[in-house]
Amino acid sequence: MEVSSDQSMWLIPPHFALWIAARTLHRIQMPGPVSMRTLYLRTGLVAGLEPRCAVLHVTPLLRELIVETVSIGQLRMRNRYECGLRDTLIHQLQKASPMPTFVTLPREERALAVAQAILRNPAESKPMAVLCSEAGVSVRTIERAFRKDIGTSFESWRRQVRLTKAVELLVSGRSIKEVAYRVGYCQSSAFVEMFRRTFGTTPKAWISALEVLGQRSTAPHASLYLAARRSGKL
Repeated sequence: MEVSSDQSMWLIPPHFALWIAARTLHRIQMPGPVSMRTLYLRTGLVAGLEPRCAVLHVTPLLRELIVETVSIGQLRMRNRYECGLRDTLIHQLQKASPMPTFVTLPREERALAVAQAILRNPAESKPMAVLCSEAGVSVRTIERAFRKDIGTSFESWRRQVRLTKAVELLVSGRSIKEVAYRVGYCQSSAFVEMFRRTFGTTPKAWISALEVLGQRSTAPHASLYLAARRSGKL
């Protein structure tokens, strides 16, 4: 599942959540069947998450808290159970770990065209010069646009796109070899090293940790999406 807002795009793997700051205009794309739960929280309830959007790691406890809250509807603070449910939910949201499945897009029209080509196919291995030639723009122009709008080089941005897609595929149950191939790595070892430099652990160890928490999806085509948005009343 993909959510985009202005220059930003988030990929939400199965059983993860997206925190959306209040009054953030956004679009949702669902390439397949998705079951979604949405919470609306009053401004000021969840310290630490409020000014930004982020993909969050949803533990089994947080997942059940979200499902229970949605089944009740608007929580009543005069009800001891519902008040306790809200407090526990907020505490778990504050503890949730953010995931690096976020991509920023350039504003410059030609740079955006190049970026969208990579997003459509993260495995694309064409050199930057070829991509720029196809878009009718110079390499220098694209590099300047990426550094101005995103603050990084094109190649660093492409690695982030590949990592973002890799996380989504790993959580969906794909093998490390398949994931490496689908995000543009000819050798699994190169992908594993890139993943380790970013996460501080290997894909296998990372997935094992998720399995311990009951996070890995067993049905990649029937994803569960949990969203918390800072707006409304709860």
